[in-house]
Amino acid sequence: MNRNLFYFEMRRNFISFLAWTIAITLLVSVTMSVFPTFMQNQSKVFGMMKLIPKSALQFKGISNISDLLSILGFYAVNNVIYMMVLGSIFAIVLSSGILLKEEYGKTAEYLLTWPLTRGEVFFSKLAVVLLFIFLLNLATSLAGFICLEIFKSSPFNIKAFLILSLYTFLLNLLFGSAGLFLSTLVKRAKPVTSFSIGLVLVLYFIYTISKITESISNIGYLTPFKFVNVEVINPAYRLEFWRIAYFLGITLLLLAISYRLYRRKDMYT
Repeated sequence: MNRNLFYFEMRRNFISFLAWTIAITLLVSVTMSVFPTFMQNQSKVFGMMKLIPKSALQFKGISNISDLLSILGFYAVNNVIYMMVLGSIFAIVLSSGILLKEEYGKTAEYLLTWPLTRGEVFFSKLAVVLLFIFLLNLATSLAGFICLEIFKSSPFNIKAFLILSLYTFLLNLLFGSAGLFLSTLVKRAKPVTSFSIGLVLVLYFIYTISKITESISNIGYLTPFKFVNVEVINPAYRLEFWRIAYFLGITLLLLAISYRLYRRKDMYT
């Protein structure tokens, strides 16, 4: 890894990282601030929710209305979409562009004149992706924890919160590695931002459809969202190592393939 290139990429992508972090943190904070009002008017809210089709509630991530009475359940239902979907979009957009910027920005030739190997370029930029994904998850999880502490009406399971945060982080890492992989497949020097965002949204849509329609529930296993356990108020909720192995296994595989492809790729200058 080259330190100068690492710091250069950190500066170049910092504003984008900061904007995403602030946006997700604000969404989490505003949503959690509604919990006290929700509890005060729960009978009215539940009455209204009973009029909503069950499939629509499941699409939102609500499998059991009573889950919302727990602040941790309320947090999981309302904020997972921010941290899982928006966090994954940030990760894949950042990673899919960080290698391609030199090509579609016409600076690849300049970069490759530095005394750097392809490996140093790849791992310097990979380090930036990993660090920003970690910092995004750290900031949003910290904001979530603070909100849980401020607005809670009863104690919540901190261990379950940490496990959910870890699963979300691993999901974002997987999409980060997917972005790097996609960028090494591009033969023409052009951004793949729209395709990357579309990929995350399509996979999340497949996941939600699999929850709504029992007959095709198995298609959910085609998406990594299926492997994030969000049932935080379940007494049996715990860290499952096969889920960790799934996320880390695919992430490492995609990174290894990306590195191999990047070393052989023809650069557009």
